[in-house]
Amino acid sequence: METRHDRDAAGISRRHLLKGVAGGAAAMAAMGLVNGQARAEEAMAGAKLKGRIKQSVSRWCFGKIPMDEFCKACAEMGIKGIDLVGPKDWPTMKKYGLVGTCTPGSIGIAKGLNDKKNHEKALARLRQAIEQTAEAGFPNVICMSGNRGNISDEEGQANCVEALKQVAGLAEKKGVTIVMELLNSKVDHKGYMADHTDWLVEVIKRVGSPRFKALYDIYHMQIMEGDIIRTIRDNIDTIGHFHTGGNPGRNELDETQELYYPAIMKAIVETGFKGWVAHEFVPKRKPPLDSLRQAVGICDV
Repeated sequence: METRHDRDAAGISRRHLLKGVAGGAAAMAAMGLVNGQARAEEAMAGAKLKGRIKQSVSRWCFGKIPMDEFCKACAEMGIKGIDLVGPKDWPTMKKYGLVGTCTPGSIGIAKGLNDKKNHEKALARLRQAIEQTAEAGFPNVICMSGNRGNISDEEGQANCVEALKQVAGLAEKKGVTIVMELLNSKVDHKGYMADHTDWLVEVIKRVGSPRFKALYDIYHMQIMEGDIIRTIRDNIDTIGHFHTGGNPGRNELDETQELYYPAIMKAIVETGFKGWVAHEFVPKRKPPLDSLRQAVGICDV
């Protein structure tokens, strides 16, 4: 028969156990933050990175920093390339040994390949970008699906396939990969069609070219789908490029947001992915380059 003393002892035991578990969890969490901070500090100090993730950064997020200063800082912290930079800035990038990891090739986000009305202008722009990117020796060109409007997802897929088949041969010949970006239509880009991985994977399969793949934006897909690591593993053969960003807010990659980037980066490494991961977050802290250095350290798994 259980006595009051037994119940009190059990209660004390449970309380001690829960306290111990909570303390252990807190210690583990703290250790994770310490390790993340240590990686960030290594990057900030210019320590040699592991380099298993080829890190890049989107220029527009740090657009207030002069290009020469920005390129110099990127090279010093171990970043090897810059996204979404046009030809006029390529000489500055090359001066610091940086690659144009994904060059502009669209006519905008809302107007894309899902609408036949845009095909002539969008394909002309894409062909020009492929030629320029190949001449520079860079790997990828970005394109967009465009917004839905009155176009169904099925019709949009068919229109994208029709358009992309017209430029896939040129991309193959030039050794440049066209990547279509996945964006969220819930918060940032209302009405954007390529807002789910499955939709774009179907387009990729129907185009049937090794030079057309997905730009998997981790921030955007966290908003639309979640289940990031499983989705990456299941679809890695269709992914040609990555973007990062903390959610919510598209800010720093640290403990202020919900995504755990060390695990995501480790999963990407384990797939054997050899392409680029570009940071595309808007830093809240100042100076902004400290946030970028921190992101480099966090993702250097």
